[in-house]
Amino acid sequence: MSPDNTTTRFLLPESRIPTTWYNIAADLPKPVPPMLHPVTREPVTPGDLEPLFAPQVIEQEFSTDAEIDIPGAVIDVYRQWRPSPLVRARRLERALDTPARVYFKYEGVSAAGSHKPNTAIPQAYYNKVAGTKTLMTETGAGQWGSSLAMACAYFDLACEIYMVKVSYDQKPYRRGLMETFGAKVTASPSGSTEAGRAALAADPDATGSLGLAISEAVEAAVGSGGSAKYALGSVLNHVLLHQTVVGQEAIAQLELADDYPDILIGAAGGGSNFAGLVLPFLRDRLRGGRAVRTIAVEPSSCPSLTRGTYEYDFGDTAGLTPLAKMHTLGHDFVPPSIHAGGLRYHGMAPIVSALVDLEYTEPRAVPQTACFEAGVTFARNEGIVPAPESTHAVRVAIDEALHCKETGEEKTILFSLSGHGNFDMQAYLDYFAGVLRD
Repeated sequence: MSPDNTTTRFLLPESRIPTTWYNIAADLPKPVPPMLHPVTREPVTPGDLEPLFAPQVIEQEFSTDAEIDIPGAVIDVYRQWRPSPLVRARRLERALDTPARVYFKYEGVSAAGSHKPNTAIPQAYYNKVAGTKTLMTETGAGQWGSSLAMACAYFDLACEIYMVKVSYDQKPYRRGLMETFGAKVTASPSGSTEAGRAALAADPDATGSLGLAISEAVEAAVGSGGSAKYALGSVLNHVLLHQTVVGQEAIAQLELADDYPDILIGAAGGGSNFAGLVLPFLRDRLRGGRAVRTIAVEPSSCPSLTRGTYEYDFGDTAGLTPLAKMHTLGHDFVPPSIHAGGLRYHGMAPIVSALVDLEYTEPRAVPQTACFEAGVTFARNEGIVPAPESTHAVRVAIDEALHCKETGEEKTILFSLSGHGNFDMQAYLDYFAGVLRD
């Protein structure tokens, strides 16, 4: 039965949590180019990744199976917030006076406040099963770090996090959340790794970057003698795989709404949030179903998709990681200190990069002041303060809805609201004070 014209929230019961993750590698018209070993430049083998990842994580990274079972222990934790709501942004529609139907998939209902636990939980679980004692990682704005810290608390693992220094200073409450979950948080660049010491020697006032924080976390994990492993919150195939619970739920919820998107929008830093929403919809297109326009939104100050080159590059600053074929600004690129710290990465996920190269996805770059303007408009109509990263998707959703107002088209727009901004209010204070610059 179709919903009435006042329904706002489209909810699924816990029994509808997806039981498999979707792997787009099974359906792409050509394979994503393999990662290359940083020394030999030959394709990486599963054995090459053993110092970094748990065995089942490595297996998923190389898998071409279309569906991969979600462990029961992971689903049990997902039940704390999944399925997340699909919301019709009716008040925003009225404020924009648009004929478009605007929906958002809200991932800020997780305990950590973002989409990141969708992959943090399985990564922590697989490492616990494998006997890992400590997980090392990096974080920018802190959404990933707080999610992995929470996951490690659930599975009784130690957690050590290198947090990009500019975000470490800008976002003390994110740091406090990680420490509440039991994690050790270190500002990056730090004096505890060779990569960090080299960066500080070159610039004692270095604000850091995600690439450098990755170098520090990888170095610490590899140097642990096997007791620690590394966990990554974006970019790699297994991370995007875990996020597909978002899009799978959205498809089922739009069926409840008797609707289907014409346009899908997601913020893209490393690519996991965007991919989590979009990949299950692209499955339908790749299998001969309905086409949908997809837009990956990035900051104009770190425009890997719109201004980077599509080539092999390191995932970190020090060149410790494998090289991946991706859109990149160069692994030594240090972006400006924007508040959307989760989008300050020099490269893009190989899968998302391939989708842009194959013209399945349209990239778009937007400046931060326009994003915060959109975030405030959204908050004053829908009551949720978006994370700075999420304001990028909000900006383009509003732009597309206003375009529909100009053309009179009644299109359906769906975007991912990847997290709330309750720990990011300094960014909004800076916006209101006129401190933010493009």
